[in-house]
Amino acid sequence: MKKISIVTATYNAASHLESLILSIGAQKTDEVEFIIIDGGSTDGTIDIIKRHNVYVDYWISERDKGIYDAWNKGIAVAKGQWIMFLGADDSLLPDALSNFLKFLSSENSSSYDYISAHNHFVNSEGVVLKLLGKGAEWKLMRRMNSAAHVGSLHNKQTLFETVGYYNLEYKICADYELLLRKGPNLRSYFLPKVIAKMEVGGMSFSLKAIKETYRIRKQHKTVPTLFNLFLFFRDYMGYTLFKLRKPI
Repeated sequence: MKKISIVTATYNAASHLESLILSIGAQKTDEVEFIIIDGGSTDGTIDIIKRHNVYVDYWISERDKGIYDAWNKGIAVAKGQWIMFLGADDSLLPDALSNFLKFLSSENSSSYDYISAHNHFVNSEGVVLKLLGKGAEWKLMRRMNSAAHVGSLHNKQTLFETVGYYNLEYKICADYELLLRKGPNLRSYFLPKVIAKMEVGGMSFSLKAIKETYRIRKQHKTVPTLFNLFLFFRDYMGYTLFKLRKPI
């Protein structure tokens, strides 16, 4: 049985995909499978997948309803106990898989629903702008998605097969909404290592994401209404100030 299934959704991602595939291929083992769900690309993405098919265990290319629809397709075919999601413009840092596999070999790892770590948030030149990820404890998650989702591990049996797949109503933050379904009963672990980098410009860091996060907190009633409004304006101001910062 595979331990980790890496799922990547692509659509016209030729400018980034090769870098991601190579970052995975450099550390892939027999315990890891790599799945690519493409939305019908026409820019050379498929040629890149075929060129590096030695690293890709399964792929399809067909129209879908967005990234979460593609991820749901990936979950359905995944053979691993744990599922990791990486965007085409993300990169897996060296030793990321070995660090996860080492932890997963421990006796109590299967008791967790979700395992996360740090991400580097970088600009187009690779300059680190921010360190992301604080773990998924309820005291944090009820207010915001405190976990860095890129490269985190989801237990297929105790998470997806228990609470269901991603809700396509949400276009940006469905990963947050899914974790909230378990509420304070989510069994999470934080690995204090940087395992991936994500590039600025994605929708997960946007005003639309802030609005969706507000809606998700409201749906699951994780905080009182007035406090939810306070968090919305806090996040809005934080986003605005971050956009004005100079790279570190």
